[in-house]
Amino acid sequence: MEHFKSGFAVMIGRPNVGKSTLMNHLIGQKVAITSNKPQTTRNRIETVWTGDDGQIIFLDTPGMIRKANNKLGKFMMDVSTGTLEEADVVLWLVEPSTYIGEGDKNIAEKLSGIRTPVILVINKIDTIPKPELLVIIDAWQKVLDFKEIVPVSALRDQNLADLRASIMKYLPEGPKYFDDDVLTDQPMKQIAAEIIREKALHALDKEIPHGIAVTIERFHARNKNMLDIDATIICERESHKGIIIGKGGAMLKKIGTNARYELEQMMGEKVVLKLWVKVKKDWRDSEVLLKNFGYEKQS
Repeated sequence: MEHFKSGFAVMIGRPNVGKSTLMNHLIGQKVAITSNKPQTTRNRIETVWTGDDGQIIFLDTPGMIRKANNKLGKFMMDVSTGTLEEADVVLWLVEPSTYIGEGDKNIAEKLSGIRTPVILVINKIDTIPKPELLVIIDAWQKVLDFKEIVPVSALRDQNLADLRASIMKYLPEGPKYFDDDVLTDQPMKQIAAEIIREKALHALDKEIPHGIAVTIERFHARNKNMLDIDATIICERESHKGIIIGKGGAMLKKIGTNARYELEQMMGEKVVLKLWVKVKKDWRDSEVLLKNFGYEKQS
């Protein structure tokens, strides 16, 4: 195809700035899980947007944390920084504020050493009065030599077409990497595990969500319209197991009901979901368990 462009746009930013929400809205379907808790995204996720004149492969990475407290944290840091080298363009997501804290200064320092073009994306502009935006843009212009600054609201779908157009400017001419109907490189089994983890993140309080993982033991199409999924929620302590199960199994039932509903909406078929809870002490510091739960570097 003549003058067709294709390439990779990596999303970076502090935890909770809305990277996963933005990526879902840019491609028009939920693939990455979202929550208001830090470290929701742990792995690198590729999603695909295909237009008439180009294809953008978005890489959503874990939020850039300054210090890793365990091997899972280190894995997440390595994923975030390693992906920068593969990108054609970097999208740095920030919140609509003139305050530039240590976390963002740390990211600016990392980006100042790369040659990849950087677009600053100021997200959540629906949460501020319009006159404030110019002051915010002015403050951020001094932080780094950005190719462009694009204000958006991922949640309200504001300026997303403008952002896609800006990204396309910096992509090379190239082939389609994925067919038109492909939205992600994630297998459905992995998406199912992440959706169950998302529902647990939403339902559970405080520190427990950091210490959970989800593994899929069985993913079987019983017939054309029914899918059996057996999954295990892994936690680090016996006390956490009790909280996840809840009184009379109420919490586990809530997580399962919410996950099943979303899986059925996404897959367009009936889902029979069975959940278990297991304790794996300090799994976030075990290389073997991290690998078993899908947290390993992708080549």
